[in-house]
Amino acid sequence: MASSSGNPNPQLRKDTVWNRWVIFSPARAKRPSDFKSKSPSDPNPNTICPFCIGHEHECAPEIFRVPPEDPNWRIRVIQNLYPALSRNLPDPSTRAPAGSVLDGFGFHDVVIETPVHSVQLSDLSPEEIGHVFIAYTKRIQQITTRDSIKYVQVFKNHGASAGASMSHSHSQMLALPIIPPSVSARLGSMKDHFDQTGKCCICEIQCEDLLIDSSTFFFSLVPFAASFPFEIWIVPRYHSAHFHELDAEKAVDLGGLLKLMLRKMSLQLNNPPFNFMIHTSPLHVSGSELAYTHWFIQIVPQLIGIAGFEIGTGCYINPVIPEDAAKVLREVHVPESG
Repeated sequence: MASSSGNPNPQLRKDTVWNRWVIFSPARAKRPSDFKSKSPSDPNPNTICPFCIGHEHECAPEIFRVPPEDPNWRIRVIQNLYPALSRNLPDPSTRAPAGSVLDGFGFHDVVIETPVHSVQLSDLSPEEIGHVFIAYTKRIQQITTRDSIKYVQVFKNHGASAGASMSHSHSQMLALPIIPPSVSARLGSMKDHFDQTGKCCICEIQCEDLLIDSSTFFFSLVPFAASFPFEIWIVPRYHSAHFHELDAEKAVDLGGLLKLMLRKMSLQLNNPPFNFMIHTSPLHVSGSELAYTHWFIQIVPQLIGIAGFEIGTGCYINPVIPEDAAKVLREVHVPESG
């Protein structure tokens, strides 16, 4: 049986956050509980790399560290040695854009989450993961002083097949002089929902059959129209447009729930490569936009590939019904020591 609902027929669901359709085709897959990564992330070898403590001189320039000026640092934020955009180009706010081409000005940073090569993000305590979140917020707040930067994307690639070029646990931040098209689509869809209902669509997203777990300030779920099998969202219970307004108390709470989701995902899905993205609002938004924009974290385990149909249509095919995925993840027991 491909679905706990007993219905193997395909189904289309509308994703009201990104305004796109997703095809669910459970007959194409095995039982949801049997889903495992075919290419699990390699255990991090106990070796040395430029991100390790004592090798700071091998990295691009440092922006800041936690604690400040401490040789026994816990987190370092550095420039990316191979940036997608350049901080050394003229700031485009000093001149008007010409046509459809902009110079590639922006900031591409790396957040080294731990000084120890063999330690992964999910190995850290909730407090330590909270410190990583606060490092993100500090860097975003620094970048907000640049009027030319419109959006900051925080993301993590874990595992080579998820795009990680370094096995040492790290994440990245890319500050853009434009609002990316998927962000514009998300904000437009949220605005449409708000105009029709007077409510934030993310505030209304909670559904018992889709919930995985919850904490004081956040809850985790498989979205109703998940684009990918076992996709997970972590959503603030409170309405908030900007991730970088996260405070220390909420950061620790979020760290605990993220750790739990990563452990559940690893245990159930054979330690898959994954990506997580923080979906927030553009840096400079009007007061009216704050009413319908709401940030959240999306976690995507790399279990299936993207092929011609998805590239050609922007419509994804998911072989696992979200309610089934949520049930499987709810039932995963994470040992206390994990």
